[in-house]
Amino acid sequence: MRKSRGDFRRVCGGEMLRTTKILLVACLAFFYTLVVLNNTTDFDSNYEFVKHVLSMDTTFPGNHGMWRALTGTGWHLAFYLGIIAWEAVTMVLLWWGAWKMLRARKGSVTAFGKAAEVAVAGMTLSLVMWLVAFLCVGGEWFLMWQSHTWNGQDAAFRMFVVVGVTLVVVTGTRE
Repeated sequence: MRKSRGDFRRVCGGEMLRTTKILLVACLAFFYTLVVLNNTTDFDSNYEFVKHVLSMDTTFPGNHGMWRALTGTGWHLAFYLGIIAWEAVTMVLLWWGAWKMLRARKGSVTAFGKAAEVAVAGMTLSLVMWLVAFLCVGGEWFLMWQSHTWNGQDAAFRMFVVVGVTLVVVTGTRE
């Protein structure tokens, strides 16, 4: 006999689905915790990445977009500190959201959905960072895609998808 969608919801819905959502948000929060830790304790590694992307010094020789290059260290530092701040705010929102969801896991659908709003804000901030800061600004404005050495588009796309899938899971059902 074939099981209906209702049977699946009784077995895997409710608290199990809520636990899944909480765990996925906590995993993203953990990821951002490591990112912020790495960017602050090993500042120079990713600072070099930002410096080379903004300077456009490894793009195709003679490209006509070099007028966009920002070669001043002030620009590099401002961009990098801005990225770290963005990541730190995202981290805080994700941890806070996971905590609120954990506390509301046995509450009503409305209460759990309301608790998830902070996590949704964190995931939205994350998606905007990967899409705008890395794929649009870094990838297209500063032509990061032309660099074999300093091209972070694959990693940015991967993170955009991971966060996007988590956002769909968290917002895709009412449980």
